Amino acid sequence: MADWGPVAVAVVLFVLLSPGLLFQFPGNSRTLEFSNLETSGRSILIHTFIFFGLFALFTVVIRVHIYTD
Repeated sequence: MADWGPVAVAVVLFVLLSPGLLFQFPGNSRTLEFSNLETSGRSILIHTFIFFGLFALFTVVIRVHIYTD
């Protein structure tokens, strides 16, 4: 049996937290910008920490599991 829960969580979080796709924190001209399709080094660093925190929350604390046969 393969556990696809962490893979699914990682893919969804990667898409949602890609800097500049849905939102960018911190933005280039404002603190929070939506759908600007641009990024910066600070934004990549902040989004990486948010991704790691949410991924750890979903996989370790909440224990999301999707099993296949």
